[in-house]
Order: sequence, then C-alpha cells, then structure tokens
Amino acid sequence: MTFRQFACNNVLRNKRLYAAYFLSSMFTVMIFFTFAIFAYHPAMSGSDVNQNAQAALSTSKWLIYAFSFFFVLYSMGSFLKTRKREFGLLMLQGMSPGQLRRMVFMENMLIGFGATIGGIALGLVFAKAILLIGENVLVLSQKLSFYVPMQAIGLTVLSFMLLFMLISLFISTVLRSGTLIQLIRSNHAGKSEPRASMVLSLLVIILLAIGYGLALVIKDTMVIQLLLPIIVMVSIATYLLFTQLSVYIIRAMKQRKHLFWRKTNMLLFSDLSYRMKDNARTFFLVAMVSTVAFCAIGTLYGLQSVFDKRIMYTNDYDITYYAPTEDQQSTSRAQMISEQLQANGIAATALDATLNRYAFTDGHGNLTVLNVSEFNRLLQTLGQQPIQVTGNDAALITSDAENAKTIELSNRVLETNSGIAVQSTRPIVSQVVPGTTVALVIPDKLYAQIGKPQSSEHVYVWQTDASKDQLLQAAKSIMTLIPQSDADTYVNIPTVTLYQLQSLYGIALFIGLFIGIVFFVSAGSFLYFRLYSDLDEDKEKFRAIAKLGLTDRELNRVLTRQIALLFFAPIVVAIVHGAVALTTLSHILQRSLVQESAMVLGIFFLIQLMYFFIVRFFYIKQIRSALR
Repeated sequence: MTFRQFACNNVLRNKRLYAAYFLSSMFTVMIFFTFAIFAYHPAMSGSDVNQNAQAALSTSKWLIYAFSFFFVLYSMGSFLKTRKREFGLLMLQGMSPGQLRRMVFMENMLIGFGATIGGIALGLVFAKAILLIGENVLVLSQKLSFYVPMQAIGLTVLSFMLLFMLISLFISTVLRSGTLIQLIRSNHAGKSEPRASMVLSLLVIILLAIGYGLALVIKDTMVIQLLLPIIVMVSIATYLLFTQLSVYIIRAMKQRKHLFWRKTNMLLFSDLSYRMKDNARTFFLVAMVSTVAFCAIGTLYGLQSVFDKRIMYTNDYDITYYAPTEDQQSTSRAQMISEQLQANGIAATALDATLNRYAFTDGHGNLTVLNVSEFNRLLQTLGQQPIQVTGNDAALITSDAENAKTIELSNRVLETNSGIAVQSTRPIVSQVVPGTTVALVIPDKLYAQIGKPQSSEHVYVWQTDASKDQLLQAAKSIMTLIPQSDADTYVNIPTVTLYQLQSLYGIALFIGLFIGIVFFVSAGSFLYFRLYSDLDEDKEKFRAIAKLGLTDRELNRVLTRQIALLFFAPIVVAIVHGAVALTTLSHILQRSLVQESAMVLGIFFLIQLMYFFIVRFFYIKQIRSALR
C-alpha cells in the first residue's frame, strides 16, 4: 500500500467524522458556484437593474469565500483534536512529523477536491431551478435561460482548490505541538471539576436585561446610536451564559437530590457540566452565527413586507395623475393616459376629483377633507358600497389598518363658517382617497360651510382589469409622455413602484437568504463536530453502564437529552436574540413584524429539529453497535 493509498483509506475509514465537514464544504462550494452562475450569466449585462444584481452577487460570492476559509479552518482544527491518539500511535510506529503533516495535507486536499467537484455537480443539477427562482426573486428584466457556466466552473475550481491548499499548509503547524505520550494519552486526560462564578453568572442576567431593555424600550434613532453597545453587552452575556451561568445552574440542580436521583437524571447530570464547559465556545459561536443569520433574513424580509404593504395601503388605484389644478394641460395629459391604456388593450374606468386640505383649529398641520358625495363617487369606481355621514358627524378615512385605532383628533377639529365644529366619530380603513393616508369625510351641507381650503390639488384616477405585465408595458409609454420633473405634477403607478422596490430588495433578500442558510448550515456542522468528538468517550461510558442493566429505552432517553441540549441550547438563545432584534426593528419602522419574524424563526427552528432527529438516529445507532 502506497502512502497516497494510506491517506485515502484514512478518509474512507473516518467517513462518519468527515461526513458533516464534507457535506458542509460541498454546500458552501455550491452556493459560491450559484452566485458565480448568476454573476456571469449573459442576461445580467443588460439593464441597470441587472448590472446592479450582477455586482451584488459577485461581491456576495467573495463574502461566502471568506467565510468558507474560517469555516474550513475551524473544522480541520476540530478533526485534529479528535485524532491526537491516532497520530500518537502512527508516530510510535515510526511515522515522522513530516510524514504526518504530509498525510494530513493529502487527506484535506482529497476532501477538498471531492467537495469542490460535488458542489459544482450539485449546482449544475439544480442550476435551472435556481435560475428560475432567482429570475422571480431578483425581478429581472430578462429571462435567465440555462447555459454552460464554464467561467463559473473555472473560477470555483481554482478558488476552492487554492483555499483548501492554503488551509492544509497552515494547519500543519498545529501538528507540531505535543509530545508523543501526550498524543497517545489524549483520550484519557483527566478533567478538573468545572467551576462557575456567582458574580459572573449574575452579570449574565444584568447584561441581558440592560441590552434587551435598551433595545425594546428606546425608540426611533436612539436604538441605532446604541446598537454597538447593545451588541457588545449581549455578546459578552452570551459567552458567560455558556461558560458560567449554565455550569452554575447544573451544579445547583445536582445538589437537589430528589431531582438528581430521579430515573436516569444521574447519567445526564454526571458529566453535563463538563460538556457545557467543553462546548462553551462552540455554543457561543453557533449562537452568534445563527443570530446573524436570523437577523439578516428577518430584517430583509420584514423591510420588503413593510414597504410592499405601505405601497398597497396608500394606493388603491392602478394609475393616479396629480395636477395642481383642473386646467387644459392636466385634462390633455389625462386624455393621453387614457389613450395609452386603450392602445395597450387595457379597459379602464376613469374618474377625477379635487382634494382640498384644511388647517386644524390649533394651527398645527392640515387634513384632506371630502364631502360624502365625492367620497362615495370614488368608492363606486372601485365597486365598493357607499357610506352614510349625517349631521355634524364625520368619518376618518385611514389607509393604515394597524393605526386605525390609534388615530385621534380630539381638540383638533375643523370649524365651519357657521361656527359648527366637525369632529371624527369613527375610523374607516380604506385606500380610496389617493395621495394621503388620512382624510376626513363630512356631510355635504357642512362641506359647503367650511370656507376656502389651505391648499388643493386635482387628481385623475384609473381602475383597470389589466395584468401586472400589461400595466408595466403601458407605464413605459405613459412615463415618457408625462414629465416627472415638476413636483406638483406627477403620475403614480403602484405596480411600477412595487416592481422597482422588489428589484432593489429582491437582490438583497436573495443574497441574504443564501448567506443566512450558509451560516446556519455551518452552525449545524459545528454542533455535529462537537457531538462526534465525544463519540468514543460515550461508547466506553455506556458500555460500562450497560453491564449494570441499562435498558435500550433508558439509553435512548439519556442520549436524546444530551443531543437535544447540544443542538437546541445555542439555537434557542439565537432565536431569543433574533426575536428581540426583529421586535426592535418593528418599533423603528412602526409596523408589526410578528408574522414575518415568526415565519423566519419558525422555519429555521423546524430545519434544526429535522437535523436533530437525523443526527440522533445515527448517533444512537453508533452507541448501540458498541454495546453488542
């Protein structure tokens, strides 16, 4: 057997330990390759939107590449720690340190080559589906047809083979430390009793309380100014949570005899403090990486949702044309819009109205006021039922359903020329009044008595049955006919505004989604490494305990709790951090993001749950095989 065959067999024999490393590396290569496919796609060199997407995707793939370097470096360090005894035995049989470094170099290059080829192959298999998803998410002006991405393949192979080569050379320095006897006895090295400081444990609670409190209580831009101190406090608290507070709580639980001696709790608590101390850095790293993933995707998805809703809240018409007055020029331009709609085969119902704004009696601010007849005419254009407003009552029209109950006009009323005060009595959620989020509808008689308005504008609206593509096509010709330089005269087409917004945020959401998934998969791999680094120790422990009569059911219960603690302790912390961060974002935006936050955090939790059951099945299978 040659030396190369020996290195190859080492990888195959340790495929259980290398599985997560190989699959995670392959997934990272696939994501890098996916971004490269988009960046070098011929259609991405078309419009400005496409070029912006190309630049963003190109930058993102190098961010993935930089993260991959540290991920692979950390992974290799974890493997070397678990193989110290193996290295010691090889050196005892005559292997020189140089040969040992050469063996590790060849093993890592073999895995790197396999992960690179596998990632590219996987990317090619799903390339058409990924291009189709990207075409819709990125809101591109051209179709992304499948092509042979030779440039992307070449860049991916060159970049990742260089990455694995550099890490393989760098990691060899780790092998120089430690004597032969230390390497051989690494699995039997004694562990001191973990200790936890009560002061540092209390500091965790204090730092989290201050950090969460500042994030949730302080409003507006103050949160942004205090963002860095909050991140520092929460990060320190998270690290101390796993290194100090968790150990302190476990020791307190071990002292409760009725809990410690109950069923199999003794097996769980006996080395739980050691595991928490040993895994503290991994837990901290996983918690922070997962938090970044949750916050990035949750923020992008939340922002897109908020802006989409805001556009839909303030616009219920397909096209709105605003003009200072109803004159010959505005009438002519409105006619041109109707003609363009007809030229594109779009049937439309047109209507025009004058919107007058009146000042409040306290002199601060103004409000759009319509008589009930004019408002009902707008409602009929949209096919909605008219409303009734009589006497001195009025209806407050708001386009924002979330703020409908909070809007108050107490002591801020409009006075008619006859001295009769008009005040809102009921809010109505509607997007009927164009160009404003709040308006007041009053009876016709009172409207005739309120005098000259502070300002006014004339609006023309069109309601159509056209599809999105038809409106976008018609909008191109309409925008060229109506000059947009005048601030008082402009055309608003919500479909176009939404398309432009989705083009902007679609790129960010697409990139954030993939980068967040890479972070999350890497976090899961870190946990997998830590779990399987204790496999041999668990085999010896449960082999001895099985002789005392440990049943399969009890074994399953103990191992399930151990694995669940490893997988969910950092993820639960990350979910709490992410929930607080997204709640703070909702306060800044003054919009509820409960639905968006629950969706993002819930999906990640379900993915982690599935990963837990898969790993649990194979880990328990490994332990059981050692007991036979």
